[in-house]
Amino acid sequence: MSVVIIGGHDRMVCQYKKLCKNYNCRAKVFTQMTANFREQIGTPDLIVLFTNTVSHKMAKSAISEAQKNNAELIRCHTSSSNALEEILKERILFQ
Repeated sequence: MSVVIIGGHDRMVCQYKKLCKNYNCRAKVFTQMTANFREQIGTPDLIVLFTNTVSHKMAKSAISEAQKNNAELIRCHTSSSNALEEILKERILFQ
């Protein structure tokens, strides 16, 4: 399963990736908007949007990419590793 995490804190990127690896997921993490952001997202199975730490422009881009690629989009207000772990537990369980 491939996961794209949008938002969050720069210092947590390694923890996000490590947590996804523990659940056998490939992860891409975007904490800042880049020039070719939409192309870098690709076609993931799941997009996690940390709404508290993301710009409106980045959130809109993520939502439109999720709709375009039929990817599941989960919005979470907090960007903690515990919140991500709960999302992954729930998502992996229902697969």
